Amino acid sequence: MQQATYPVQFSVDYPDRPLNRLTTAFRIIVAIPIMIVLGTVSGSTFGAYSNGTRVAVSGAGGVLFLGPLLMILFRRKYPRWWFDWNLELQRFTNRVFIYLALMDDRYPSTDQQQSVHLDYVYPDAGRELNRWLPLVKWLLVIPHFIVLIFLWIAAIVVVILAWFAILFTGRYPRSMFDFVEGVARWGQRVIGYAFLLVTDRYPPFSLAP
Repeated sequence: MQQATYPVQFSVDYPDRPLNRLTTAFRIIVAIPIMIVLGTVSGSTFGAYSNGTRVAVSGAGGVLFLGPLLMILFRRKYPRWWFDWNLELQRFTNRVFIYLALMDDRYPSTDQQQSVHLDYVYPDAGRELNRWLPLVKWLLVIPHFIVLIFLWIAAIVVVILAWFAILFTGRYPRSMFDFVEGVARWGQRVIGYAFLLVTDRYPPFSLAP
């Protein structure tokens, strides 16, 4: 990876082929099993009421944030297996997201990259990461959060329009695809910077690679 590129790289292969219209039509329903699997490894909690009693099911795992923060702060280290866990969890999460966004009609794999390519540069915490910066990164990215709120609203509208386009033509319009991909890329860079703590380079305000 070249030095000029941002340490968080995200891309999705454009499906230059007819997409499955049937699974597209019922994508939300078809995706329920894999969303449950994702919830079990991402620390999600599911709740339901039965005969007036609330039943909750919690998943183990989730993004490691506090542990890496403390290690960077006190030991100037980012344990490699914590880094790998966060990376693989984000890859899996994005495969599910891309499936829900209709950008791929292949069912999300739990371990293969498929059409989603997400990579972080493993940081040398002692030399490349400021030990104090993780304490305030969440505050520094507030401008990104504000912009991303509007971008995600626009992305949802685009996905709905793409749903109709796929049902009628079997194709995901390329301009719509590129926009949703760009929004996801922007979000991943903010996550990598503020919560996964893999880089101190401030995320660009850009949809571009």
